[in-house]
Amino acid sequence: MQNSDDLLGAALAAPARSPAHATRLGGRELGGRIQSWKVERAYSTDLPEALRAFSGSASAQLELLLGGSGAPAPRLYSAWAGRGTGDVVRPGQSVVHRAGANGRTVPAFRGTVRSRTAASGSDTVTVQALDGAERLRGPAQLPRPYHGLRWGRPVATATWCVDELLRQGGIHSCPPPRAPAVADDPAKPFTVLYASLHGGFNASYGQPETLPDPSSYSWIRDGAPFETALMPKAAGLAVSWMPRSRFVVAGKVFQAELHVNTALAVGSELELKLVLDRSAGAFGNYALNVSFATGVLKLTSGTVGGSGTAVSWTIPRLASLKGVWHLGFTVDTRAGAVGGASTPATVYPRLTAPDGAYVPAAPFTFTQAVAFQPPSELSQIDLKTDVAVECLQVTDRSWPDGDSYTADEWEQKGRWSKGAVLDDATVPLFDLPKVAGSQWDAITEIARATLSTAEFDEQGVFRWRGPARFQSVPERPDLTVTTRRDIAALTVSEEIDACRNYCEQTYQDWTGIGHTFSDTVTDTVVREILPGASVEVSYAIAEDELDIGPPQIEDDAAPMSGHRVRFGNAATGGTSVKGGVTVGSRREGPNYIVRFTNHGTASVWTVTKDGRPSVQIVPQKRTGDPRQRTYAWFNTTSQAHYGKQVYQAPATDWVQQRQVASDLSYAMLNAGRYPVPVLGDVEVLHDPRIQLGDVVRVVDTSGAALDTLAWVVGIRTTCVSGAAPQQTLTLRGTSYNGVPSDTGLTPDPPVDPEYGTTRTYSLIEAQHATLDALTARGVTYRELLRGTGGAAA
Repeated sequence: MQNSDDLLGAALAAPARSPAHATRLGGRELGGRIQSWKVERAYSTDLPEALRAFSGSASAQLELLLGGSGAPAPRLYSAWAGRGTGDVVRPGQSVVHRAGANGRTVPAFRGTVRSRTAASGSDTVTVQALDGAERLRGPAQLPRPYHGLRWGRPVATATWCVDELLRQGGIHSCPPPRAPAVADDPAKPFTVLYASLHGGFNASYGQPETLPDPSSYSWIRDGAPFETALMPKAAGLAVSWMPRSRFVVAGKVFQAELHVNTALAVGSELELKLVLDRSAGAFGNYALNVSFATGVLKLTSGTVGGSGTAVSWTIPRLASLKGVWHLGFTVDTRAGAVGGASTPATVYPRLTAPDGAYVPAAPFTFTQAVAFQPPSELSQIDLKTDVAVECLQVTDRSWPDGDSYTADEWEQKGRWSKGAVLDDATVPLFDLPKVAGSQWDAITEIARATLSTAEFDEQGVFRWRGPARFQSVPERPDLTVTTRRDIAALTVSEEIDACRNYCEQTYQDWTGIGHTFSDTVTDTVVREILPGASVEVSYAIAEDELDIGPPQIEDDAAPMSGHRVRFGNAATGGTSVKGGVTVGSRREGPNYIVRFTNHGTASVWTVTKDGRPSVQIVPQKRTGDPRQRTYAWFNTTSQAHYGKQVYQAPATDWVQQRQVASDLSYAMLNAGRYPVPVLGDVEVLHDPRIQLGDVVRVVDTSGAALDTLAWVVGIRTTCVSGAAPQQTLTLRGTSYNGVPSDTGLTPDPPVDPEYGTTRTYSLIEAQHATLDALTARGVTYRELLRGTGGAAA
């Protein structure tokens, strides 16, 4: 139920009411010109109607009949109308509709115009609009890393995939990537890693590198900073990612950040480390360490496994104020020359406290030689945590400098709003399935495959609910409707198709399936990269090949093979260049695109030491296909009454574990082991607060004599100007009407008991040699067939 005030509640409960609505198109109020309106919502699924509450997507549609003012409506609002009036109902224009009574309204629809139809000679233009699903018409794409197969551990969940598809459509459930677009200007900000941690380690940008054991963590929603967080089960949970861009360290400003809830902890420590690839196989790092027990924040610059310098800040609120913190640090290396022998850095801690206060901390400049970084590029991002973590990201060229960086920029104020609510992270995935069509098509496919529901509510907020949504009978209803006052018509139906007492779920068994190298692609051209310029090269990648990160940068001190590139200072090979070229990569359909950006002052070439092209791409693929297996739940009691009624869930790439198959098949059995009645065409007094998924108590004292709880699985509301709105609900009972007892009944068997018991003609002929002998007995025809002395042969 939507929230409302006491005045609206009183208006809806009053004996008499006057309908009210307000409609904005393009932000302009046109409610007074609306001749009629209709809003329709229902779950769309392939299941029988009585089961559809458990699966599918719902996209609300609004239809308006719009009249003119001072001129006929077609002249004002048709496709050929002047832009001054016509743009208010152009396709893609915003629509917000509210409905209620006695001047009080609540949201009824929020979306965009899909079509307008003007009938010449009339004063009516028909406008049709669709809710937020219209925002998800872009091509569906999901990152498909090989690391889940590499470690034999889940890399994501179905919930993570839905969240990622929403993000692609501009619908966010937590702070979005700061700079996701690949800009032509190499000086623009650029997101090199973005991991929402909304039910998966997979990253929107970048890739997971190492994955923890599933027994060492959980995905939580209660207490998450925004929506879903990674929660360790023991101190020191470790995970790492590979960036999508191995950017050079010197001469820029970059930033790393995350959100944590210190009230949800199994320890008191957190470490966020940027690992830097130096020459000769050595690594450096910039690291943030936080002790929530002591309130000490520490930043380190040095060598991995070696010496370095650390600076500490004591922030008492870190220890005393438990809750959601936004933590991170900015590194300013502009004092170092690209390709120079050593790079000093100034670091800036960044913190926002649970009360929303920006906590300033003075910057610090490393002056010790052991803290200087030699020529290097970003190689890996490591996280070690004792607390709940969400929304980790690293941004290259994040800001022109560190001193002018503002608190509003840190919090991305005014740049995003939360538009999605997710359910628990379920259905783990080792390998992300391929998706096709639009983002909404992909979300609908996931919903159907996982017995989940997807919808936009009346305020335009997307809501994803998993298979557990309808598993238990509610204790109390959101609303009660009765035939005495609210119900004008009611139809109750029960069908055998709603019975599913043998439920099978096919799943993929990934046991023993790993990853391996595919065919190596070697560049055929030595490419020159001018100073300050970028070069993009596209390489073909097969559909069955998985995503790979940017090539590693080779140097002469530690030659490498495999997925790599070497930069030389001469077209014939020269000396290898380290820490001067940023290498990034991305996948766009069948293309793997590599981008080289030269930050130095002289040209470099993609060339091996002996003068050959040095770019070598090594795709990854799985070692084989998973085995298809099936898990089934059944109910023998139901089968005794209704016979075996099978439900075989379509084979899907989204179910990749035996336990998930068990959960889904049991959920379907729980929903359909006995036919649950459907209450269709329930015409009720208009209540704009009702939403899909609400629980309604239906009391019928005049017809079916029922008093039951039911879920709302469909809503249709229509209103003509000057008349009361008409609202029709489709309801699904929350439970069945008990197990059949058939008291006093002796059901007939499915086959006529007399079949096969009558005597054959040859047997009768043998017993009565002549017709006279037969007629002399005077038996009836039935006695003749059923008499003693033998049965059918």
